[in-house]
Amino acid sequence: MKHFPAFAFCALLAASALPGCVASKKYDDLKARQAATEQAKTESEQQYRKAVTELKKASDELAQLRLDTRRLVDDSTETGRNLRRMQQLNTQLTDSYDKLLKNSDRAMADKSADYNKVAKDLARREAELGELDTNLRKSRTDIDKLTADLTAREARLAELQKALAEKDRAVDALKASVSNALRGFQGTDLQVKMKDGKVYVSLSEQLLFKSGSTKVDPKGQEALKQLATVLQQQPDVNVVVEGHTDNVPFSRPAGAMQDNWDLSVLRATEIARLLTTGGVQPERVTASGRSQYVPVASNDSPQNKALNRRTEIILTPKLNELLKILDSNSTAGGK
Repeated sequence: MKHFPAFAFCALLAASALPGCVASKKYDDLKARQAATEQAKTESEQQYRKAVTELKKASDELAQLRLDTRRLVDDSTETGRNLRRMQQLNTQLTDSYDKLLKNSDRAMADKSADYNKVAKDLARREAELGELDTNLRKSRTDIDKLTADLTAREARLAELQKALAEKDRAVDALKASVSNALRGFQGTDLQVKMKDGKVYVSLSEQLLFKSGSTKVDPKGQEALKQLATVLQQQPDVNVVVEGHTDNVPFSRPAGAMQDNWDLSVLRATEIARLLTTGGVQPERVTASGRSQYVPVASNDSPQNKALNRRTEIILTPKLNELLKILDSNSTAGGK
């Protein structure tokens, strides 16, 4: 229930005491005033409620503003701390930059020195490389020359091997021919063998000579005749006749032969003479005496002394082709 103001209640009492029309007019006026008052009250209450709402809103906004202010203050404080940290960090970075700049200057100087050193080393290496390239080209030229020389030497070696093979075949054929011609004489008194690329015909003293004599016996002459026949068919074979004795001193009177040298030489000369008489060209024959100094056995028994008393006919194929090849090799090697 609504409460009316006191002045309204008094007005009502007065109005009831007034006469009819006046009272009615005043009543209507009062009623109109009451209505206006009610309306004003309603408007006032609405304004009040609105004001309360606005006040509450303003209070909330003020609280939010205070909260925002505190947050802003807090943020400002944190920002200040961050700013101070940033300033400190900026100072540190500035110091580090200055140090880095100084170090960079020193590093650049060092790098410049290193660069100059590397540049000099590179120039030296380039010079060495150029010299090496020159030497390499020279080496290639030398290699080409050596290759050509090696090819020529290989060709000469092939020729030499061919000539040696032909020489070996010739020696084998010569030995076969001599062995076949002297087949009837071979034994202890006559031996045919090959040594160092030569054919050796060894004839004992018993086959050729009597003791101390330089005259060849008939049987020995026959053997030498057969050998001469073979050598006539071998014009490229040189003949060396070597006389050998034992170590028994020669005992003939002075004026004839003095010693075993004379005996070995005279016996070799006699055999050489018989070979040339048998048809061997004299320019192919050489006679030499070796005395007692090339024995084939120790002179410690009659049997061994008999072995040492011998004549050796050494048959050597001429080596003209081989000598030409060897001479060409020697001449090429000396260039």
